[in-house]
Amino acid sequence: MSDLPSDISIEPVWLVEATYAPDAAETRIPFRAEHLAGIESRKAAGTYIEAGAYMDVSSSVILVRAADEAQAIATVSDDVYLRNGIWVEVRARRFGRVTSGGGSGTGVG
Repeated sequence: MSDLPSDISIEPVWLVEATYAPDAAETRIPFRAEHLAGIESRKAAGTYIEAGAYMDVSSSVILVRAADEAQAIATVSDDVYLRNGIWVEVRARRFGRVTSGGGSGTGVG
């Protein structure tokens, strides 16, 4: 029995944080259109739930649907930013995303 209201569920996803290189505000410019197009493509496919970056260009945050941490990191590893040194570190943590609609919630949250 879940302690969640019947119209709420928790979707287990991964919060991926990618740290920018110190000079990323300048060096990302030639790669930005490809990076953003890749995000939109993955959002349309349902792999990414949401993505964005801190306005100080310190890191990006991406909510990813993946089976485990390794898959979450692998999902972002072919991003043009990582391939070209714009992102210098990527890490993932399990995240409980609150959604509407009943289901088998995990009680996380």
